[in-house]
Amino acid sequence: MRQAQVNRNTLETQISLKANLDGTGKAILDTGVPFLDHMLDQVARHGMIDLEIAAKGDLHIDAHHTVEDIGITFGQAFTQAVGDKKGLRRYGHAYVPLDEALSRVVVDLSGRPGMEFNVEFVRARIGEFDVDLIPEFFQGFVNHAMVTLHIDNLSGRNAHHQAETVFKAFGRALRMAMETDPRADGTIPSTKGSL
Repeated sequence: MRQAQVNRNTLETQISLKANLDGTGKAILDTGVPFLDHMLDQVARHGMIDLEIAAKGDLHIDAHHTVEDIGITFGQAFTQAVGDKKGLRRYGHAYVPLDEALSRVVVDLSGRPGMEFNVEFVRARIGEFDVDLIPEFFQGFVNHAMVTLHIDNLSGRNAHHQAETVFKAFGRALRMAMETDPRADGTIPSTKGSL
């Protein structure tokens, strides 16, 4: 089983995260940021990743440190759990609709952190959640998972729907990239021989 547990403790946040990349999509989430819990549940369910996250952060200031550090911690756990990437598909993509909203996410388990985030949210907040924190979560993940990630919202008139399609597509793209390619014969999916 491809599993990892990471604890991250700073002056701003204390995070414990367990990830099982070969799970069934179960999530136990207590981040202190309800909308983030909802989005991470989508990643778990659509990525078939078991996620257990407990976080305490300086929410009296705002949710920025908590959201970013959860992204960092998830990225660290992903790197540990995915291993040497032998025999994996490496690339994954997904289009996910939700009513009027449609998003596309493409991921490459490249070993190189890079992100393109093209989402113009129709409003700045979803309930109490600041949508500016969504790219912060993904940048934290990308930097520590060492993946290339392209996120594009193609349509949407409802910010909640826009965000939800992004997180669902992210989970599905990760799931595809992490799958074993039966024709790869356990080799590294790169002409360089390493990722």
